[in-house]
Amino acid sequence: MSASPSVFTASLLGRCPRCGRGALFNGYLTIAPSCEACGLDFATFDVGDGAPALVILVVGAIVCGAALWVEFTYSPPLWVHAVLWTPAIVILTFVFLRVVKAFLLVVQYQQRAGEGKIAD
Repeated sequence: MSASPSVFTASLLGRCPRCGRGALFNGYLTIAPSCEACGLDFATFDVGDGAPALVILVVGAIVCGAALWVEFTYSPPLWVHAVLWTPAIVILTFVFLRVVKAFLLVVQYQQRAGEGKIAD
């Protein structure tokens, strides 16, 4: 078995965190049930709402900062802001959401994170 890929490589390419060959996603954001190359069960991982929350914060900071810079530098009419920032928000969200979701799953795998267990 080959060495596991880096967090960056596996996240950016959407690959299995164990082997780096199998796809992590079935669709755009749907996590595959398991790796078709090494058989790692992805069902044991749960990224929850972490990816959307992080993407909202990052995209919001980028767009707000850029919108403020454009406003104070050029003072355009409001419709220009709507034309600029609506597509920017949509594009950045779709780009970052898949990568961040993959990142959180890969980090869970590499850190062996799981649900807490209560000892009897």
